[in-house]
Amino acid sequence: MVSKDQVLIAGIIKGNKQILTRFRSENIQYIQNYILRNCGNMEDVEDIFQDALVILYQKMRAGFLDIHVPIKTYFYGICKNLWLSRLRKKEQLIINDDNRLEESVTNEILEDIEKQERQKLYRKHFQKLSADNKQLLGMFFDGKSMKEISEAFGYSIGSARKRKFDAKEKLFRMIEQDPLYQELRLSS
Repeated sequence: MVSKDQVLIAGIIKGNKQILTRFRSENIQYIQNYILRNCGNMEDVEDIFQDALVILYQKMRAGFLDIHVPIKTYFYGICKNLWLSRLRKKEQLIINDDNRLEESVTNEILEDIEKQERQKLYRKHFQKLSADNKQLLGMFFDGKSMKEISEAFGYSIGSARKRKFDAKEKLFRMIEQDPLYQELRLSS
């Protein structure tokens, strides 16, 4: 059975106007919301959407697209990375009352956007952990001692350490496999 993403990929590669129009209508709102919330305007939305579509097309056409998330998620990551890059290039400088340029404001905005994206990525994958792993890591991140954690779960301290290590490793592996993680690493 052919998946929706496979039909979408084939349609984009062939330049199928109907598929491209549907893809745009299904995805433009997410991109628009993100860019408008982060110092952009409608013209920026259109530019970023088109640039990201070209990148997606080129990767598909060249056969370099090996993703394990929906195309929509991957495309959103491309758009966010392009927008962050554009903000850096523009250096969205703000002029204060003395007509001096304030670069630090722009840097703070960019850092805040990237921090929010990292937190969102962490929360997304943390929620995918088992209930026990979420509880164990939650206690650990809340500053509970290994003794308190082991008592709460009925494990030996050594076993609690091992389970904490395994849970953190699983979380980090999931995060590292997310295309957004790669985008954030490249933008740092």
